[in-house]
Amino acid sequence: MAQPTANPSSGESAPVPKTRDLSEECSLLRIFLGEADEYRNRPLYRAIVLRARELHLAGATVLRGPMGFGRSTHLHNAHILRLSLDLPIVVEIIDETQKIKTFLPELQNMMQGGLITMERAQVFRYRH
Repeated sequence: MAQPTANPSSGESAPVPKTRDLSEECSLLRIFLGEADEYRNRPLYRAIVLRARELHLAGATVLRGPMGFGRSTHLHNAHILRLSLDLPIVVEIIDETQKIKTFLPELQNMMQGGLITMERAQVFRYRH
C-alpha cells in the first residue's frame, strides 16, 4: 500500500503511486485551457494533474504558454508592459488508451471551456 506523503508547497497529502511499466503503444491527452480557469476554487490545471495522479495515470505535465488564442480569438500574452493573468496552459497526460478514455468523462465535467485532444503516442523510454 502506498504511504501518504505531505506536500509542503501545497499543504496537501496524497498517497504516492507505485511505479509501473508502460506499454509501447499509448495515448497522449492534451488539454488546452487558461491559467485563470478554476475547479472547486483551485487552478483547473492543478486539479487535473492531482486527479490524474490519484487515478494512477502514467504521467502528467503542465506547460505554460507565453502567447495564444482559442475559440474566442482573444489574444492572451505575457507582454512586458501588460502581464496577462490568463496565459495559455497545456496539460499533457500519457497512459494506455483505455485508462485515458476512462478519465475523459471526469475531465469533461471539470472543464467549462477549453479544448481536449487525444493522439496515439509511441513510448520509447519510461524510466525514473
